[in-house]
Amino acid sequence: MGLVRTALFNWAFARHHQGTLVFRIEDTDAARDSEESYEQLLDSMRWLGLDWDEGPEIGGPHAPYRQSQRMDLYKDVAGKLLAAGHAYHCYCTTEELDARRDAARAAGRPSGYDGHCRDLTAERTAAYEAEGRTSIVRFRMPDEAITFTDLVRGDITVQPENTPDYGIVRANGAPLYTLVNPVDDALMEITHVLRGEDLLSSTPRQIALYRALIELGVAKDTPAFGHLPYVMGEGNKKLSKRDPQASLNLYRERGFLAEGLVNYLSLLGWSIAEDRDIFNRDELVAAFDIADVNANPARFDLKKAEHVNAEHLRMLDVKTFTEACGPWLKAPFAPWAPEAFDAAQFAEIAPHAQTRVTVLSDITANVDFLFLDEPVEDEASWAKAMKAGSDALLVTARAKLLAAEWNAEALKAAVLAAGEEHGLKLGKAQAPVRVAVTGRTVGLPLFESLEILGREKTIARVDAALAKLAA
Repeated sequence: MGLVRTALFNWAFARHHQGTLVFRIEDTDAARDSEESYEQLLDSMRWLGLDWDEGPEIGGPHAPYRQSQRMDLYKDVAGKLLAAGHAYHCYCTTEELDARRDAARAAGRPSGYDGHCRDLTAERTAAYEAEGRTSIVRFRMPDEAITFTDLVRGDITVQPENTPDYGIVRANGAPLYTLVNPVDDALMEITHVLRGEDLLSSTPRQIALYRALIELGVAKDTPAFGHLPYVMGEGNKKLSKRDPQASLNLYRERGFLAEGLVNYLSLLGWSIAEDRDIFNRDELVAAFDIADVNANPARFDLKKAEHVNAEHLRMLDVKTFTEACGPWLKAPFAPWAPEAFDAAQFAEIAPHAQTRVTVLSDITANVDFLFLDEPVEDEASWAKAMKAGSDALLVTARAKLLAAEWNAEALKAAVLAAGEEHGLKLGKAQAPVRVAVTGRTVGLPLFESLEILGREKTIARVDAALAKLAA
């Protein structure tokens, strides 16, 4: 969800400024990236409505847009950096690096790379290679502070002791993120980068690399950076992609509307107005200003996300709501036989359901009483509603329902009258009727539900409840 929020803010920023949104696929990790994950990523962006101007399926002047297809470009730039002295080969083994880091920590010094191979002589290099050592390529950081203006956090200065030389190419020749992203930003003429706070520490290093790329004629300028706040989960811990509630698919499967989820995610670190939470994406684009993003961590609140989604469900016209419910009225979600579903009955109940459900998947349990042969068995609901005297109440309610006109108003009057005969207010009187007919203590408006279910099925279910109470 943090990645989706980042994509959303980039999209809103580009749209607000009538800019160009470039969608680039970072798939250089062959062990982790697959064609399936690539297709899922595109599908997620399309579902959310985050369209792009350059990228996969669209193309553009800087194609290809998958990093796995740009390896020759990175190799060429790495060669230029080496030739110009902006980068060098590092032959240090993992064990040597660890030992020197431990010694630096023990002495109270910074434990980053100590520049051991920065100025190797030709003889020393030849000796390492004669030993059969492999080398990575490191970028040579300048011995000066780096200052930049973060679009979210303002001016930031990082001292040279906190930005040691870093790897840009692995020993096997594979380029690292630290090289490929700045190179792609340069070649694709990216002007603004909005990304997660976790990447803030790498920005000074990348700015130094951009300066070298400008000198080499690879880049025209350094992009402006904005680092978005962390999204926190339960217990104020950073919401990890391994967290169950972090998965976008979870929200799609539960029946969040894309519009509702986009609305809520935009509130994680930004707000459209002090007293307003509900808005559409056009309003988001019109109001979005990166300067208004809060640098403090944002907390993902599932209840708030559900509330925002529910409000967007209410705003749909009934026809659109009915169509949106479609997937949750069929297998594997629906517990009833396909032939038991009655579209006309559902059309009648839909306006009542629309005011009650939070996510689209809620619809299944709310309307199952219409399409099941018998109501669901919920022992907790039964125990809560069927108190002493419930059988007598149901007998009275049955008689009055049987004699009533079959519309919601008359059915309410019938149950109210039955309750009065037993010294009960409507709330207490309708509970046994609701559980007898729907199986649950909570649900859609009862009397409208009875009207749609019909006289025959309603009376049959009351009779079944009476038989169970008598057993």
